[in-house]
Amino acid sequence: YGAKIRAPHALVMTFLFKSGSLREKLKSIAQATYAHSRNLAYFVFTYKGLLATQSRLQGKKIPFHSFLAACIGGWLVFGDNNPINSQIIMYLLSRILFGLARLAVEKGYIPQPKQDPFPLLAALVWGTVLWLFEYHRETLQPSLQSSMTYLYEDSEVWHDLSDFLIYNKRTDSK
Repeated sequence: YGAKIRAPHALVMTFLFKSGSLREKLKSIAQATYAHSRNLAYFVFTYKGLLATQSRLQGKKIPFHSFLAACIGGWLVFGDNNPINSQIIMYLLSRILFGLARLAVEKGYIPQPKQDPFPLLAALVWGTVLWLFEYHRETLQPSLQSSMTYLYEDSEVWHDLSDFLIYNKRTDSK
């Protein structure tokens, strides 16, 4: 599963934003794919093993078991702050926030919105990220900085159609 998810992403991101030879790019893609796949496999093994252990020790499965097993697995497997783990954690965080908001409505902790709150959320997210990019760029994750630089700065310089189709940064060889 990790390879299925990471390989296409690494391929696109590497060819869009990384420099180097084809061999170096392919090596980078393979390394990212391997790291993502390995971490997911280690996490699943750790999580499932800890769930089974807790259930066996207590004679039954209780909801706290999954939280504790995942916390331990998260610490052990994803606790190293590197680009792969960082991206996975950010991916999960966004989905957790949506899930917790839905749960809060479902449980009645907050009222059901009268209209879809998504347009307001989209406005706040984009407003915040562009403000951070313009005035506190160093606080953003490096790959987000690269994407935003490409979209909002590099796009101001055009040479020919290849800028749009390939990449709009001239190299010494061009």
